Amino acid sequence: MAMNDTENTDHLAPIRAKLLDSAIEHVPFDGWSKTSLRRAAQENDVSEGLAELAFPSIRDLVIYYIDQVDADMVAALSDHNLADMRIRDRITLAVRSRIEALFPYREAERRALAYMVLPQNAGASARCLYTTVDLMWRTIGDKSTDFNFYTKRVTLTGVYSATLLYWLSDLSEDYEDTWAFLDRRIDDVMKIEKAKAKMRGVPGDSEGPSILGLLAKLRYGTENRMKP
Repeated sequence: MAMNDTENTDHLAPIRAKLLDSAIEHVPFDGWSKTSLRRAAQENDVSEGLAELAFPSIRDLVIYYIDQVDADMVAALSDHNLADMRIRDRITLAVRSRIEALFPYREAERRALAYMVLPQNAGASARCLYTTVDLMWRTIGDKSTDFNFYTKRVTLTGVYSATLLYWLSDLSEDYEDTWAFLDRRIDDVMKIEKAKAKMRGVPGDSEGPSILGLLAKLRYGTENRMKP
């Protein structure tokens, strides 16, 4: 997995990377748990205390895993000349690159989703999903700052989440059914302007502005996701 920029100045980054690489091999059998982390520490001659310093909670380990997959997605997208692509193709590539980065970790991802939907992880889960989708848009060149900023992310959140869940149960060769499903969902993304017009017409106490308000909080509250 690729390291994100923040890790370049993090003295625990090499330890976290080693622990994750080992722990993720145990996740299909032991889940995202202290058992998986403890075994990873033993395999890398890392003391229990240092492992707990690197990952104070299992949620921190899962969030770190999500961050690394995001970094892998960005690295994959950097290999393409995005400026010469249509916006539809860029969005499709971003979602596909994020899911392709999960290919080696399908069962770990399944377990990560199950872990993050627990009530105590709801806030962290929302922040992670928002950050992933926001990173997709920013990496493919989105520079919007107005209302359009939020509607784009609301729409892509639905597309990405649905495609990810479809992929987890897809048994087709080379996941052809998933990519066909993604192509159909991308049509939703291309209706951003229509969705924006509808949301602007919703009264102030309706669900629309509440969603946008949540996104605004998430936008400025994701500097450190390894927090409760």
